[in-house]
Amino acid sequence: MQHGPAVRRRKLGAELRALRTTAGLTSGEAARLVGWHQSKVSRIETGTSGVKPADVRLLLDAYAVDDVQLRELLLALAGSGDDDRHPWWHAYRGVLPPTYRDFISLESQATGMRTLETTVVPGLLQTPEYARAVTRAAVDGLDEERLDALVEVRLARQGVLRADPPLRLDAVLDEAVLRRQVGGPEVMARQLERLAQAARLPQVRLQVLPFSAGAHIGVTGPFVIFSFSNTSDLDVVVLDHLTSSLHLDRKEDLEAYTEAFDTLRFHALSIEDSLEFIAGIHQDW
Repeated sequence: MQHGPAVRRRKLGAELRALRTTAGLTSGEAARLVGWHQSKVSRIETGTSGVKPADVRLLLDAYAVDDVQLRELLLALAGSGDDDRHPWWHAYRGVLPPTYRDFISLESQATGMRTLETTVVPGLLQTPEYARAVTRAAVDGLDEERLDALVEVRLARQGVLRADPPLRLDAVLDEAVLRRQVGGPEVMARQLERLAQAARLPQVRLQVLPFSAGAHIGVTGPFVIFSFSNTSDLDVVVLDHLTSSLHLDRKEDLEAYTEAFDTLRFHALSIEDSLEFIAGIHQDW
């Protein structure tokens, strides 16, 4: 188990090492090409030291990597895809904890996201009113200015579903998510309408796990699996806790959570039945 920055460094280093090997270069030869000491290349590849986007760009050029998507992903893992342009959430750095910034960075670069939610609607599918109510309840002592900023961030994150290409979202929602009153009946009614609309998007697969399914593997808590089309070696599981997040990237962890998600999806209602189920609960609100 590691925190976000350590995972990013290790994954970035492993990918750069693989690209160097593919290019037929030793670490010493790579260092000479970019004008460094061999020890710097070694520290980067083992993830023991951070690396600037400009340095990653030098290595990618030396290894003749011209895959634009892969370059952008690796540069993002280093901190930013462009040394002169901060990501959009940089403007909110004063109100976002580091673990949340790490999560948004992964979300913005991922091509796929699988999530189990047991308590609240996924952030990418929340209405503004629901997002405000959830944020107010989750973070103690928020003044209105900081609350507004956090809600803005939550809504801005939803842009990944409208990107070209959009993020593929697979979500399994426990029935409790639909029945827990957040913000009052009117807020819940609008939120369920939003879920029904989102479920019809081609990039969204939404399924409900009803109470009738009984105890299930997801009772231990929600989780997110981020996937990247360029290389599965960058896939990662994120577990949220009250004061921090844990990132799991070992092969056995990824396999266990992938199997768990597939099991949950199997026991959940179909997409069509989930829509009918949501519509039924919407009438209750």
